[in-house]
Amino acid sequence: VLKKICGKPVLLLMLERLSKCKLLDEIIISTTVNKNDDPIVELAKNHGYKIFRGDEYDCLDRHYQAVKNSNANIICKITPDCPLIDPKIVDKVIRYFLENKNNFDYVSNVHPATFPDGLDVEVFSNDALKKTWKESKNEEEREHTTTYMWNNPSLFRIGSVLMSNNENLFIKERWTVDYPEDFEFVKIIYENLYDNEKVFDMNEILKFLTKREDIRKINQHLIDKNAVH
Repeated sequence: VLKKICGKPVLLLMLERLSKCKLLDEIIISTTVNKNDDPIVELAKNHGYKIFRGDEYDCLDRHYQAVKNSNANIICKITPDCPLIDPKIVDKVIRYFLENKNNFDYVSNVHPATFPDGLDVEVFSNDALKKTWKESKNEEEREHTTTYMWNNPSLFRIGSVLMSNNENLFIKERWTVDYPEDFEFVKIIYENLYDNEKVFDMNEILKFLTKREDIRKINQHLIDKNAVH
């Protein structure tokens, strides 16, 4: 997350995009107590973002503790490997949750996933997070925070936001950053579409890629790894 694109750390580019969300009241960066994450803390402080440090592997506890002392009734979880996160889509998922908060405890655009991989948004109530924190026991559930929620639809009311027109871009587009090829892909997207904190959205990226199939191919061989969702 500290590798640079267009002269800025990937994390900062992502935070610039999230700061454009109309329905986010506050952004908290959740990182670990490990010394090698000190630069993340420094970056956050230098740019005025709140920070919480916790256990490296128990992300559920880290996220719970991060919001426990805040006034947050609703939490939106975004993972840091999504530097192309689209503020409009974040707002869309949050809005759907708000409009249906009496019907759902958890809403996402990843269960099932139809948006490009790397535009992942999860929204859930503080009550749902607290229940998960108390009841979740196994290692995978503690590491991935929300696994217990969507694995237990009998305990949590689950909602989904899908691409329109039954389109599924998840099986075609990989915009997350896990491998060197992913970073190269995202780097080229930014170098072509980014200018002075300009937030280019999903449709602009898709339009650009229709003209540059060579760029899409950089990490397309990794798409089968999407099966984790």
